[in-house]
Formats: sequence, C-alpha cells, structure tokens
Amino acid sequence: MTLRIGIIHNNEQKSLDVFQRLVPLIEKKAGIKLVERDPELVITIGGDGTLLSAFHRYNHKLSDVLFLGVHTGHLGFYTDWRDYELEELTDSLCRNRGKSVSYPLLDVVVNFSDGRSKHFLALNESTIRKGSRTMVADVYIKEERLERFRGDGLSVSTPTGSTAYNKSVGGAVLHPSISALQLAEIASLNNRVFRTLGSPAIIGNQEWIEVKLRSQGNHMITVDQLDVSGPEISSVKYKIAEERIHFASYRHMHFWHRVKDAFIRED
Repeated sequence: MTLRIGIIHNNEQKSLDVFQRLVPLIEKKAGIKLVERDPELVITIGGDGTLLSAFHRYNHKLSDVLFLGVHTGHLGFYTDWRDYELEELTDSLCRNRGKSVSYPLLDVVVNFSDGRSKHFLALNESTIRKGSRTMVADVYIKEERLERFRGDGLSVSTPTGSTAYNKSVGGAVLHPSISALQLAEIASLNNRVFRTLGSPAIIGNQEWIEVKLRSQGNHMITVDQLDVSGPEISSVKYKIAEERIHFASYRHMHFWHRVKDAFIRED
C-alpha cells in the first residue's frame, strides 16, 4: 500500500537544501509517493514554527494525517530528525508505518458582542491582551467565577505548549500524557485593592475556562501564530479539544529529553 507524503518547508536556505536532498531519497523508495494534496504523512523542514504552520493547514483532517519534523533551526521541540539523518529517516518510513503518538490540543472559541463566534484549535497556546492598557476580565472555571483579573493579559496552553510562552510567564512544564490545560497570568496587578490567584492553574479535561472581558476597547487574541482582534470581542472559552495531533513515532524523542535538550543541555 502506497504511503502518501507531503512536505512543507520554510524559506531558509538550509531548509531549501534539505528539501532538495530529501525529495530524491523519498522518490526512489518503493511504496512511497510524494503528493501535494491529501497526504497521510506531512514532513516539515524547519523548526517548530514550520510545524505549527503545517498543523493549522491540516487541522481540519487531524484524524487522517501524521506529522513528522526535520529540524534545521536553533530549537526544535516538535522535530525528531536532524538534517544529516535523511537516509535513516527515509528508511524508517518504509519499516515503521502506522506507529504514532498523540498530544492534546486546545479548543478555542472567540465570542463577539453581536452574537458571532469563531472556532480555532491550538497546538501551543492562546493569549488574551489589551495592547498597552490594563486588561480587566472575569475568569470562570466551568460556571464558577475564579477571579476578576487585572493586568497585561492571560495565557492558556496545552501540555506541549507549556514549554513555550507559558514557561516564560512562570507556568509549569506539563508532560503531554496529562490531558489538561494551563492558565497563566501575564503581569497581574496584585495589591491591597486588586487580588488574583497569582500563580498558574492546571485545569482538567472535564472542565473549561471562560474569560469574559470587562475592559473597553480593542483586545487581541492569539492562537499559536494566528491573531484575532477587535473591540467587539466579548469572551473567549477554552477547553481540551476532542481532536488530537498525531506524530509519526518512527523515532519519537522522549518528552523529558526534549526538555533537557531545549533548556538545560549539559556540554
């Protein structure tokens, strides 16, 4: 049975060189076909940003697509293969078909004051900000109001996204086997008048977060690399998505090895 493979790369010269070397290696393998539409396996060449772009391109058919990343940048948290391992990679495509590991995703619904809503999936995180002004929002966990937040903004991340922006604002690193989302505050105001939880919160997959905006003016929502903004945004709802992303586990790196390699690497 022929394996249909699509390749997505960034425009850095190193990635273009890897693409030129990878294509003939794949084309000479029996049972593998390069396609531009309806791939079963998507190989990304670049870094985590390239893989995020591929995820958003194919997030409408996540149950039918596996992802695999070739790392050519400075940090590849989602990429298992290096640019000098292409022959080993193509050999693995033939030997280890069908094996995969899946990670949780974030379901994001942005609601507008006129009744409209927009739905997104995030692999890493979503943030809410209000430009250079203080954002005011009521934060609900399920139906219970947790706090009235005042500060720069809020970040909601997946377990794999916990190592991205979430970590930089003081969030915890979560193993992706934990089906949960994480709420982290971005520069909250805490004094005798205004109080917030002041620490990250881990929310289980049977609960959800709703952020109801109380400040006036333009708010910006990010969903991974995507932006949604406008004064008419009224609330944002987050939960663990029913969909999951599936990575081809021809050689899937241990999560804590990734963490160590990315943040602690010992020379």
